[in-house]
Amino acid sequence: MRITVVGTGYVGLVAGACFADKGYDVTCIDIDERKIAALNCGKIPIYEPGLKDIVERAVKRQHLSFSTDLKSAIIASKAIFICVGTPEGLEGKPDMRAVWAVANSIGKILKENPNSDYKVIATKSTVPVKTGDEIEKILASYNLSNIGVASNPEFLKEGDAINDFVKPDRIIIGASDVRARQLLTEIYTPFTRRSERMILMDRRSAELTKYAANSMLALRITFMNQIASLCESLEADVTAVRHGIGSDLRIGSSFLYPGPGYGGSCFPKDVKALIQLGQEYGIPQTIMEDVDSYNQKQKHLLSNKVKKHYGNDLTNISIAVWGLAFKPETDDIRETPALFIIQDLLDAHATIKAYDPEAIETFRASLDHPHITFCSSMYDAVKATDCIVVVTDWNEFKMPDFEKAKTLMSIKTKTPIIFDGRNLYSPQKVKEAGFNYFSIGRKPLLIDQTDSNSDSNSDSIISTTTTTTSTN
Repeated sequence: MRITVVGTGYVGLVAGACFADKGYDVTCIDIDERKIAALNCGKIPIYEPGLKDIVERAVKRQHLSFSTDLKSAIIASKAIFICVGTPEGLEGKPDMRAVWAVANSIGKILKENPNSDYKVIATKSTVPVKTGDEIEKILASYNLSNIGVASNPEFLKEGDAINDFVKPDRIIIGASDVRARQLLTEIYTPFTRRSERMILMDRRSAELTKYAANSMLALRITFMNQIASLCESLEADVTAVRHGIGSDLRIGSSFLYPGPGYGGSCFPKDVKALIQLGQEYGIPQTIMEDVDSYNQKQKHLLSNKVKKHYGNDLTNISIAVWGLAFKPETDDIRETPALFIIQDLLDAHATIKAYDPEAIETFRASLDHPHITFCSSMYDAVKATDCIVVVTDWNEFKMPDFEKAKTLMSIKTKTPIIFDGRNLYSPQKVKEAGFNYFSIGRKPLLIDQTDSNSDSNSDSIISTTTTTTSTN
């Protein structure tokens, strides 16, 4: 079966590669000629673990190709997946121009090249409810028949997208057209042989499910961040509270990790889109409005902690920042807390030495400054600095050599400091290593201060789970 994937961004590239890896003949289409040329030369424009290997394997087996020729691909394919970007537009509404352009192009191609074979168009892009209805109207304007429109939202976590696609929690197919349901069910059969993960529903419900799912996860993250702030005021330990509530099977532990606020390309945009959708239909999504507002404040939490300790003027303060991507295992810096934190520190006249395993170049393209030095390693970043700010929970940050870091830090710093935005470390162990330690939702632990909660066993806990914290 031939499949066309329109859009070679994060969703399109992962989807196209994974379909091709199962033996489908897939053409990934993009209007960006330079990107297609790079892909045809084996250059992958994004960092995603395992993606490059799958693309190379599928291309070698001649199941995957990249092209700007939409016409040939559409005519030859039975299924067309729309995976173009829908970035945040005015007033939180998604910018749908790319989706409408693709729909009109498909309509024009099929009108000029009539074919009796049934085709299905499925939106994988995150789109507002009733988008499928609008695509149907566009196709009808070209007097087309024998074509179905479906919603097939993606649920991919950056950093684990390949695993999410080939071993999905669920595959949602939103369509009333029986043939569209049957064709998409057939396409996904290789991904559901071991368990039944297919959920069939109407198209509008499928479109809303995507927004609702991401908003629920954003809500859980924000709830825990609020609890963490309360813990700090009460001198309680958010790690203990998280374990206490997460052990309830009705709640579970996923997405209950406090941090510097959620970022990325999905949660911020989708929360705003759901808010806007509620306003449009007179059903205000007041909970999500509060989530969005609080998350914006949370992104300044770490920089505020730094300024509270040193004062608002950070002249002559050198700060190591560990982590620039919004989560580990990606180079995506869209809405990353690091952008807000570093800008706050620069505004206070600090000097920044930053390191990230994958996101330095993407971050540099968004925020470059004479007072930012991008470093080659986590230890290179701490040289001659006064403190370390941990923003992203990359694995290599989880078990640092504290003695080595302390030795490399500024000799004018009597007691070096760690501001841990991910609660990666045991406060007691950091203190024993000779650091003052500030984290999220836990009492600061200072060298010259006796820990009044030393009987708590939560200090021995070091988080080693990345998949549940990765979108915060």
